[in-house]
Amino acid sequence: MKSRRMKHEGVLHTALSCDDILCNILIRLPPESITKFVIVSKRWLHLICSSSFRHSYLSRWRVGFNLLGFFVCNSLYLGRPKGGARRPRSEPALPLLSSSREGDDLKFSGVLKKLGYFIDSSDGLLLCGRHPKTYFVWNPITKQQHKLPHPRVHFEELCMAFIVEDSPDDEICYRVVRAKCESRFEEVNVVTIETFLSKISTWCYSKLRCSSTISLSPWTSGTVIGGVIHWYAAQGNIAIYDPYHHEKHIALVKLPGPFDFDEQVLGESSDGCLQYGWSCKAGLQIWVLEKGFDGYSSLFSTNEQSSLSWSLRYKLNFKIMWRKNPTLATKCVTRKETEILAFSPQDSKSVFIRSGSSIYLYHIGSGRMEVIQYQGRGSSILSDFSKVVPYFKRAWPQSTLCCGGNSST
Repeated sequence: MKSRRMKHEGVLHTALSCDDILCNILIRLPPESITKFVIVSKRWLHLICSSSFRHSYLSRWRVGFNLLGFFVCNSLYLGRPKGGARRPRSEPALPLLSSSREGDDLKFSGVLKKLGYFIDSSDGLLLCGRHPKTYFVWNPITKQQHKLPHPRVHFEELCMAFIVEDSPDDEICYRVVRAKCESRFEEVNVVTIETFLSKISTWCYSKLRCSSTISLSPWTSGTVIGGVIHWYAAQGNIAIYDPYHHEKHIALVKLPGPFDFDEQVLGESSDGCLQYGWSCKAGLQIWVLEKGFDGYSSLFSTNEQSSLSWSLRYKLNFKIMWRKNPTLATKCVTRKETEILAFSPQDSKSVFIRSGSSIYLYHIGSGRMEVIQYQGRGSSILSDFSKVVPYFKRAWPQSTLCCGGNSST
């Protein structure tokens, strides 16, 4: 019996010593279990934190996000023209309303003072800088910043997008896209872009063709869903660009209904569709762009007419929302205009809402609201030119042993 047990333990030890077998075992465990095994050994920590295992695991399991806080972006200073408004010295360039311990560490580390203004974030990485030529990518795991080389082309007005890409090794790969915004339709159906690829550390110039007249909204950041970029465009349109598609084509999709709402947000629905929300004084609506049999691929074919359509999924009256949450309505003494901020990446049925300097998470299904406590000056989000952007990082084990990349100041 003893020899049989020893033989069994030997087989088990041999099996667990093989990374492929161990990966096949770990990938079957739910997220709440997988994070506990990083303390078994350095080998297990390195394997679980590796980008290859992470990619395989996330393709099978849905892993949540941690909210670190909210960045406040003031459009008055972003791309400021000569003679434009200057930021007061008392006002930080990159204000963070921290809602977590990790957010506190970031806020008081001093690193935000070196990065310029907030532009975008992707999978926890920050894209910051000063238009039109100084950009930084900051890695929250390694605590290092990478300064991008100066772009080759000058754009008077532009919008951007930031994508963190899957990599077969443990090197963090990303692309930064700068798109020229035409205030006058000089190139009626062309969008000029410049893309920085971290793998080759250079900017690449290209032109995107559109089947109709197009003008992107300046000083905005694109919403990325499955690697596809979505930008706001003039005349109530959304411009959709797939950087991985073989055709250099950008498509326009008309937003549902009027497009002069106070606040508009884009996000991803729980079934992987483009989700669009807007709010006005009375309430908010959430729409979803339904996919065709080939997903959104028909948008990028110059020979086919897209038949994609929007469907209304949720409608909310703010008066009813406050009536269902009387305690919070009483505490919100100022009762400033209520507006939508962003979708929650963990649940497309939950939205961040702000009223004055207060921020809430509203759960559409239950009608329940919860206050988001944050540290920072709430008055900094009251400006008409301020946009409040939640900063998330995926709830995944991290180790500096698994992170490559160069740093530069």
